[in-house]
Amino acid sequence: MQKRKIPMRKCIASGEMKPKKEMVRIVRDKEGQVSIDPTGKKNGRGAYISLDADLVNKARKKEMVNQALNASVEEEFYNELLEYIEYRKARMEIENEQ
Repeated sequence: MQKRKIPMRKCIASGEMKPKKEMVRIVRDKEGQVSIDPTGKKNGRGAYISLDADLVNKARKKEMVNQALNASVEEEFYNELLEYIEYRKARMEIENEQ
């Protein structure tokens, strides 16, 4: 059986290349709204960030999401992103236990 290629993406905060499944996609749509894209298939300009709260806080301080998406990001978005990362980490732990 042939090995499948693992899609890699670059984190906007750390600059590391990681598998797409270990990251979360953030997208800016045509109206300029920035949101989390859990499916990875929403239309718009996308950027990836690792599932690490420290990197999200670094991106918040240095406004890296603003630069990557060329949009202004509200403070509430970062709180929502941190909650989503905690949720994804919990899901990954449950899946690894099974």
